[in-house]
Amino acid sequence: VTMSWRLREEDVRFLVQTTGLDTGFDEVPDLDDAWLDQVLESDALFERIVADDESMVQMSPWLFFSVLLRRARRDLQQEAFTTERRAQQKVVVFDTMQVTELLDDPAVRDYLAALLASFTRVASMTVRVNLGPGVWRRYRTNDFDVEGLMRYAEAVEEPFRFEPYKRIGDVCLFLTGVFPEFIETQHRYAASRQIRPAMRGRLLQSREDYERYGQAFYRLAAEHERAEVGNLDKPLTTLSERFVLAEKPLAFLASRYLFATRHQLFGL
Repeated sequence: VTMSWRLREEDVRFLVQTTGLDTGFDEVPDLDDAWLDQVLESDALFERIVADDESMVQMSPWLFFSVLLRRARRDLQQEAFTTERRAQQKVVVFDTMQVTELLDDPAVRDYLAALLASFTRVASMTVRVNLGPGVWRRYRTNDFDVEGLMRYAEAVEEPFRFEPYKRIGDVCLFLTGVFPEFIETQHRYAASRQIRPAMRGRLLQSREDYERYGQAFYRLAAEHERAEVGNLDKPLTTLSERFVLAEKPLAFLASRYLFATRHQLFGL
């Protein structure tokens, strides 16, 4: 499977205009991944994306984040370390080589681009959950409501659980990587920074909770029969096993390239 199948018509037009290609418009989608690799990592393409506020509407979200993830891999190679915030302290971790190796995996990189793109349009749904014989309750949930998605996964039959399993992992990775402060505000009072009392029945309180559940649900998704059909079993297994490492490129991308626009871009 080549990358070109993801290109939309507006993507091809944007690439042609930005790189000044002489080839005909209709020929571009048939060019191989080696050509596309070179184009997606070009300075001209990256500079236009970060300089032009309108670039996001001229290309697909997948292409936008594919370019940023490739630049993140390139820029991380020049960094000596990454940072993590644990227990309100910033921790230095010398793992940039492992992070760039993770981004060297085309399947993982493509999955992360699609993950980021999916959060530019947050979906909501109403789920009916059976609480007992003849007893049902309606839950309103959205893509950032992990526990609502868990209830949804329990409410559907096993053959249909792949998507909610995968989405739970996605939400956990997205929040811990791009919006860790969202988790922090749920976990601590803003003024005093004291930990809020645990809400009865609530499973996810801290960042570590999100990481633990993200790993678990990515593993469930990877083991589901639908994963192999869609060639997602390997990237999902990798993200389950290297979940905390996978947070790093998302955090780097958000802070380095999207610092001023991420709230507007993702609506959070």
